[in-house]
Amino acid sequence: MEIWFQDEARIGQKNGIVRQWAQRGTRPRQPADQRYQNAYLFGAICPTLGKAAGLALPRANSHAMELHLNEISRQVAPNTQAILIMDRAGWHTTEKLKVPKNITPIFLLSRSPELNPVENLWQYMRDNWLSNTVFESYSHILDVICEAWQKLIARPEIITSIGFRNWAHASQTS
Repeated sequence: MEIWFQDEARIGQKNGIVRQWAQRGTRPRQPADQRYQNAYLFGAICPTLGKAAGLALPRANSHAMELHLNEISRQVAPNTQAILIMDRAGWHTTEKLKVPKNITPIFLLSRSPELNPVENLWQYMRDNWLSNTVFESYSHILDVICEAWQKLIARPEIITSIGFRNWAHASQTS
């Protein structure tokens, strides 16, 4: 059995600004963009194994979620069942969603993002690779998202460090 966590993040031209170092008494310039193009990064992690599955897509809906579930399914080891822990977004809970046979979804309590470590992963990616960026176009958004995701999956120790939750893995360790 593998325990996975899943979530999606909207990333786009209306991007966040983070703190930056500057000499005392100066006011550093920070880029800001008022345009509205964005994409969604669907991401899932298996913290125990440091594995991840992600897709950058134009919308967050049941079709996009189905594509993501299929991608997660391909990352799960053969003859293994994945427990996929996720929030209760409408596209996660719809009856129309076709869930692969090797995935069993478990839904978190409503309005409890603190239980999903992927939320912390989004913050890590924004802090390190996405904030203070002015995206020139939709394709630039996709390029930067994919580059950031590739940096993340190249560092499984980050996935494990940010994603591991004792409460989710207690039965696996005993």
